Amino acid sequence: MTDRHFYEPAQGHGLPHDPLNAIIGPRPIGWISTRAANGVLNLAPYSFFNAFNYTPPLIGFSSIGRKDSLRNIEATGEFVWNLATRPLAEAMNASCAAAPPEVDEFQLAGLTPGASRIVGAPRVEESPVSFECRRTQIIRLQSAAGVDTDTWLVLGEVVGVHIAQSMLRDGIYDTAGSQTILRGGGPADYFEITPDALFRMRRPAYP
Repeated sequence: MTDRHFYEPAQGHGLPHDPLNAIIGPRPIGWISTRAANGVLNLAPYSFFNAFNYTPPLIGFSSIGRKDSLRNIEATGEFVWNLATRPLAEAMNASCAAAPPEVDEFQLAGLTPGASRIVGAPRVEESPVSFECRRTQIIRLQSAAGVDTDTWLVLGEVVGVHIAQSMLRDGIYDTAGSQTILRGGGPADYFEITPDALFRMRRPAYP
């Protein structure tokens, strides 16, 4: 008898819910705003999102299926990432609705499109942090066997950063006080960053 549950993903996980995105988590949320070529605004959260480089600053998210965000970024080359926080959780969730392309999710979620400085896509005005981005790469993901998946990794260079003054403490970004929410996996799990979760470790010197 073993104390480990083992499975091969290609054969199914044998559990009530796929544990992969619960194990790799909680994960930051890619709350992406875009503008279609015809001017319609789009806003959607993506569960697979992260930062990938310092200089230049590169961030990216994966679109499972050819969703409006992906099509808009292909057409315009621009998008904005917006920080999802606990006060904005319900609005973020509302923007997740599978609405048709002609629907403006800013209106659907009761949010304000804020003017960006550099790109044409709007920010979420209510969000304390937004990154204006220009597309660098769109990569269709493949399996180990080289088979194309129905998922596209969208990478963009951050060309403009908006930070609410309330998020800066003596000039340092206050992650612990940001009320950032994270996707935890499962059917509906989220987590909130709170000051009591903070601990610090300095990088060790070697030797």
